[in-house]
Amino acid sequence: MNETMVTVVGNAASAVETRTTAAGRPMARLRLATTVRRYDEARGGWTDAYTSFYTVWAFRGLAENLAASVGIGEPLVVHGRLRVQQGERDGRRWTSAEIEATSVGHDLARGTSAFTRCGRPVPGSESEANT
Repeated sequence: MNETMVTVVGNAASAVETRTTAAGRPMARLRLATTVRRYDEARGGWTDAYTSFYTVWAFRGLAENLAASVGIGEPLVVHGRLRVQQGERDGRRWTSAEIEATSVGHDLARGTSAFTRCGRPVPGSESEANT
C-alpha cells in the first residue's frame, strides 16, 4: 500500500534478458537510460545534462511481451514500483535503482508502434488445458 509508484520515460540501454524463476515463471530484465535535457540560454538551445540508469524487472506475461517487443535504443515509458538499494562492496558504496514494472510501452511521442493483442485461453478449451 505504501509502495512508491513511478513512471519513467527513457530508452532501452540494453537488450532484454529473459530467465525463468524457480517456480517456472518467466522474468525479464533490461536497463533503462533517461537523460535530463535543459535549455542553455548561453548556447541558445537544448543540451543534455546527466543520465540516470534504472534496472527494469518484469514478470509473467509482461516479461514475455517485453522480450518479444523491445530492442536496444527504443524509446519506452515504464510504470512500476521503485526500489532503491544501497550497500557496500569491496570497500566502495553503491546505490541501485530498480523498477518492478507493472506496464511498459513504446513512447509514441517519438515514433509509431503496432500493437498485437496476445490471445488468452478460452475457459474449457484445449489450449487452456495445455497451459
